[in-house]
Amino acid sequence: MAKIKVTKVKSAINRTQTQKRTLESLGLRKIGQTIEHDASPSILGMVSKVSHLVSVEETK
Repeated sequence: MAKIKVTKVKSAINRTQTQKRTLESLGLRKIGQTIEHDASPSILGMVSKVSHLVSVEETK
């Protein structure tokens, strides 16, 4: 399965509670933090919900 790197690039201040919880479930707490996940449909769905707060790149 493919891997993706998700990096938090913007703050979650003034965002909805669901967006804050999505970032927390992805494992992102601080700006600049990078987490590697499998590219499963559930992870990709969470990333799409907070795409304006994170950057995503594929890894091998």
